[in-house]
Amino acid sequence: MTLDETLQAQRAAFNAELPVSLTVRKDRLKRATAMIADNAAAFCDALSEDFGHRSREQSMLTDVAASIAPIKHALRSLDGWAKRDKRAVQFPLGLLGARAWVEYQPKGVVGVIAPWNFPVNLVMGPIAGIFAAGNRAMVKTSEFTPRTAALFETVSAKYFAPDELAFFSGGPEVGKAFSELPFDHLIFTGATGIGRHILHAAADNLTPVTLELGGKSPVLIGKDADIARATERVAIGKMLNAGQICLAPDYMLVPQAQEQAVVDGLKAAVSAMYPTLLANPDYTAIINDRHHQRLADWVADARAKGATVEVVNPGGEDFAGSNARKMPLHIVRNATDDMIVMQEEIFGPILPVRSYAGGIDSAIDEVNRRDRPLGLYYFGPDEGERRRVLDRTISGGVTIDDVVFHVSMEDLPFGGVGPSGMGSYHGFDGFKTFSHAKAVFKQAKLDVAKLAGLKPPYGKATMTSVRRQMK
Repeated sequence: MTLDETLQAQRAAFNAELPVSLTVRKDRLKRATAMIADNAAAFCDALSEDFGHRSREQSMLTDVAASIAPIKHALRSLDGWAKRDKRAVQFPLGLLGARAWVEYQPKGVVGVIAPWNFPVNLVMGPIAGIFAAGNRAMVKTSEFTPRTAALFETVSAKYFAPDELAFFSGGPEVGKAFSELPFDHLIFTGATGIGRHILHAAADNLTPVTLELGGKSPVLIGKDADIARATERVAIGKMLNAGQICLAPDYMLVPQAQEQAVVDGLKAAVSAMYPTLLANPDYTAIINDRHHQRLADWVADARAKGATVEVVNPGGEDFAGSNARKMPLHIVRNATDDMIVMQEEIFGPILPVRSYAGGIDSAIDEVNRRDRPLGLYYFGPDEGERRRVLDRTISGGVTIDDVVFHVSMEDLPFGGVGPSGMGSYHGFDGFKTFSHAKAVFKQAKLDVAKLAGLKPPYGKATMTSVRRQMK
C-alpha cells in the first residue's frame, strides 16, 4: 500500500476499534517485544552491515535490550497510567454532586521518523508509548541504514497487520511525503535542521509534533571533581557508538588548572578500553563515507584555525591507510568559537576541551550563550556548585556525575528544549504525549445555572456569584 492508503487503512481500523481496550494494547506491546527478541541476531547483523562494523554486544545492549526495556515497562505500568485522573471541582459544585476527571484516549495514527544512529531503539522506544496509549503507527526508517530498514519491513509483517504497524523506507523524497501526511501525532528524531522542515510540513495539517533533536551537550567539571572518574565516564559516553549519539558529550568545560589532568585522564581511559581500534570488535565505525569525511574536515578546520589536536591512538595504527571508516578520538584543545567543532553538533569521536577561570559561573555563562542543549553533564561533590549549575542552566535533561544515563530512566521524561527539541516521551510522559487528555465534567442534579446566577433574568443571585468568584 502507498503512504496515503496505509494511513487511511490505519485510521479506519482505529475508528472501528474504539474504545481500544487495555487487553488489545498489551497484546500489541507483547508482539512488539517478540518481534525484536525473536530477531535479535538478525538485527545485530543488519546493524553491523549498515555501519561497516558495529559490535554485536553493543547492538544487543543499545538497540535490542534498550528496545525491549521500555515496552516491558509500559506493560507493567499500563493499568496505572490508563486510570481516570480525578480532578477537583470548584466550590460549591463538588458538594452538590458535580464531578470532574480526565480520561486518556488514544489519538489515532502516529507517525515515527527514526534516525540512523540507533535505528532499532529509536523506533521501538516511541512505539512503547504509542501502543500503550492505544494508537497505531507508521514508521519512516533512515536511508542510511537500509539493511535494518529492510529487516523491519520483513519481520513486522509476521507480527502485525499493516493497519496496526507499517514501515516505509527511502530517501528524502519519501521522508518529505511522510512528514506531510495528516497524522494525529508525529515524532521525529534527528538533526535540528531537518527538524525545522518537519515542523513546517506538519504545520499545514496542524499535526502535533514531538521533536527529539540534538545540540552541543556540555560537560562541566566542577572545582573538586574526581578527575579520573569523571574522564573515564566521559570517555565511555563519547566512544560508545563512536560518538554517534545525540546525547554524546559534545565539549568539555574544565577548570584552568585541571585541563592537562583532564586530557591525560581521557587518554588513559580510552587507551584502557580500546588498546587498538581498527580490528577491535568493540569499536563502531562511522556510518558512511560522507560523515567520515565531514569529521575529518572539521578536524582540519580546527587545526587550520590554531587548535591543538591530540589523537588518542594507543596502538599506533594507520587510520589513513584503512578503508574501515573507524576514527580514533580527537581531543581538540584551544578550540575557539570560529571553529566548526564549536558551532555544530559533532556526532563523532571529536571532543573539544576548553578551560575556564573564575569559578563555575564562567562555565555557566559559556553554556548560556549557546543554544540550549539536549543534555548537560556536571561532575563534582560541591552541593552549592551543583545547585547553581542546575538552577542557572536550561537543557533538555541533566545527568550528574556521569553522562547520557538520564535517557535510560523510563520514569523520567526525555526531550529537548528550544533548538534541541520540543515535547518529551518515555514512560508515563510518553503515554501522555501519545494520548489525548479528555476533560470530562458531570454536572450535579440541581439547577446549578440558576444557583450560579447564569440563568436570565439576571439579578441578586448573579451578583452574589460574581462577588464569590472575585473574592
